[in-house]
Amino acid sequence: MESSFFPDTDRLQMESLGIDESKIQEQLERFRKCEAFIHLERPCTPGDGVHRIPERRLQKYLRSHQKAAGKGRYLKFVPASGAATRMFQSLLYIYHAPHFLEYDELRKRAGQGVSIANDFMLFLENIARFPFCDDLMDALARKGLDLDLLIREHRYLPVLECLLTENGLKQACLPKALLKFHLYPHGSRTAFEEHLVEAVDYVRDAKRLCHLHFTVAPEHEAAFMRVFNKSRKCYENRLNVLYEVGFSFQKPSTSTVAVDLDNELFRDRHGRIVFRPGGHGALLENLDDLQGDLVYVRNIDNIAPHRLQKEVVHWKKVLGGMLVEVQEKIHHFLRALHCDPASATIHETATFAQEQLSMQLPQGFEAWEESRKAHYLFQRLNRPIRVCGVVKNVGEPGGAPFWVRDKAGTLSLQIVEKAQVNMDNDGQRSVWESSTHFNPVDIVCAVRDFRGVPFSLQEYVDPEAVFITRKSKEGKELKALELPGLWNGSMSDWITIAVEVPRNTFNPVKTVFDLLRPEHQSEDF
Repeated sequence: MESSFFPDTDRLQMESLGIDESKIQEQLERFRKCEAFIHLERPCTPGDGVHRIPERRLQKYLRSHQKAAGKGRYLKFVPASGAATRMFQSLLYIYHAPHFLEYDELRKRAGQGVSIANDFMLFLENIARFPFCDDLMDALARKGLDLDLLIREHRYLPVLECLLTENGLKQACLPKALLKFHLYPHGSRTAFEEHLVEAVDYVRDAKRLCHLHFTVAPEHEAAFMRVFNKSRKCYENRLNVLYEVGFSFQKPSTSTVAVDLDNELFRDRHGRIVFRPGGHGALLENLDDLQGDLVYVRNIDNIAPHRLQKEVVHWKKVLGGMLVEVQEKIHHFLRALHCDPASATIHETATFAQEQLSMQLPQGFEAWEESRKAHYLFQRLNRPIRVCGVVKNVGEPGGAPFWVRDKAGTLSLQIVEKAQVNMDNDGQRSVWESSTHFNPVDIVCAVRDFRGVPFSLQEYVDPEAVFITRKSKEGKELKALELPGLWNGSMSDWITIAVEVPRNTFNPVKTVFDLLRPEHQSEDF
């Protein structure tokens, strides 16, 4: 498709989003290619890609973390724009299916094992245990309604309407970050507030400054600011900290085009090109813009109450300290390679890359001239670094560490999402299912080179690692393109180290019923 194909109305639309025509051409070409699955060689396991940190090294890493934290090198980056719609999916289904709201029908369906009905029964039986229960009671009371009476009389529609919609607490319309996750004697905390509290013990510097950055939807920024301004002084006084918190939005220029099933541009009823959000991989630009140094990346819904944060914080420090140690060694070798490296330095660097960073050197490397070896090692080591905490696989969804073989035959350690794997291939499906660990987005990154200059993170993305999904709009099927995921394809060419961390450092809240898990229930603070 030539640029001249686009009429002026298309060009104006692209210009308003900051999207170049050449980018549209590239995206269309991605659709027209066969979907590019990656090739899994084998799962990473302890001793083969997954590190288990010996007890004797823990204190060393903790000291390294403390030194770097005191200098203000750490920042916490939290993607927080995700809506809570999926959290309340089963309750929304009940709300829009009135026949389910008849008590006899509900019990009948629950008895038949219908999951939606069982979810709703679980909701009703445990409603007092949810952190939003008091707010729900107050909101109903303002309408002259009583929660307990409504439930006793099996009048569920007003309860759901008040909980989920704009006519009440609008929980299903809010970002997940602004939902109350945990109850305390002095009140409740949203997921956003819990991240503020958790970060203090591993991000705060010697001047008591604690730097955090949240990516949010533009329409919700004011709500985030209200919550932050309301709670800031309380947390700063109680935790002896001064917060520096920033917000940014996913850029319109990272949106991607949709196509029809013939891979032609999908247009709406008005003839405009349909653009869709590019997925969390688009947030790489936000991370790049921060020009940070050492950055913790943490999912908004993976957060524990205060009573469980001690071990989480401990392992955050360990991972951060390990990153500092690895970075110092890499920078030492890079400085040596940058000068006139001796043969012994090249050999030592190659051994380090293989044994400590799990790098595979090219076939015939030993026979290369010294200058060629030095150049190759410099290029391989002079890139961003990430240390990824991985937990034992117990069936939770998420990316997992695998050894991946690229088209050139090179093996590398990657964090892989299921959508990147050809599950119709028996061999690849078998490798995927043999995974022993997964990464719950527990990552700490080093994003500056050995001179202290921030890397251009866009240079280390695998552009082939896109996701193509089926969607619908206005009753028509379409194919949507997601950019390489932030912690898989967007970090594909980084130096990656996987470290086993305890399972109890992972406390996800994917559905509202996860808030009923023991680890999310209240205790005295």
